[in-house]
Amino acid sequence: MSEKETDFGFTRVNESAKAKKVAGVFDSVAPSYDVMNDLMSLGLHRAWKAFTIARAAVRPGQKVLDIAGGTGDLALAFARAAGKDGEVWLTDINANMLGAGRDKLIDRGVVVPLALCDAEALPFADHHFDLVSVAFGLRNMTNKARALGEMCRVLKPGGRVLVLEFSRVWKPLAPLYDAYSFRVLPWLGERVAKDGASYRYLAESIRMHPDQDTLKTLLEEAGFARVKYFNLAAGVVALHEGARL
Repeated sequence: MSEKETDFGFTRVNESAKAKKVAGVFDSVAPSYDVMNDLMSLGLHRAWKAFTIARAAVRPGQKVLDIAGGTGDLALAFARAAGKDGEVWLTDINANMLGAGRDKLIDRGVVVPLALCDAEALPFADHHFDLVSVAFGLRNMTNKARALGEMCRVLKPGGRVLVLEFSRVWKPLAPLYDAYSFRVLPWLGERVAKDGASYRYLAESIRMHPDQDTLKTLLEEAGFARVKYFNLAAGVVALHEGARL
């Protein structure tokens, strides 16, 4: 029986190959990840993350899991809000990204537990966390439904999930956004990160990711209730929010 295929940008690959290909992308971009985020979004990624942090409203003593946490922007804010009695985990499937996040937090005087793990098989007990977050990581996961199911599993009843991800832009802006994505992003990636191909993959992966309503349905099918989303920057990005009942 032939292995199932999935998307890697606009290319179809075997499911077992996708994680390795995504790892190659992030091994390449990790050293320049924060700089490229500022350049690509004109700094808007900071506002998108600030909105997510505000919606999270983490309280002292809460337990938070940041999945695909990358260079640690959300985990840093959550750790400060949860305080010394809280528990905030920074996780990623990529060791280079996780190391960059660890170093950033240490530089800012914050130490949190780390886990190098796959979101589709989280190494945490059922009903452990008050909040699970994933920012700009879901679209890179091979089986999104399985990953969302794992997020639901590790949440306490009443816990919430926040998914910040690129989404479907307002249709009148699509031609301009496409031109920027497929011309400017690879050009920037080549000059700053010395890797234009990884940023072309970024543009392609955004187009292959479920739109706002489709992702809302996926969250509901994974077991989340009261699912809603907020469009940011005319739908360039959306924040989905759901609760585990």
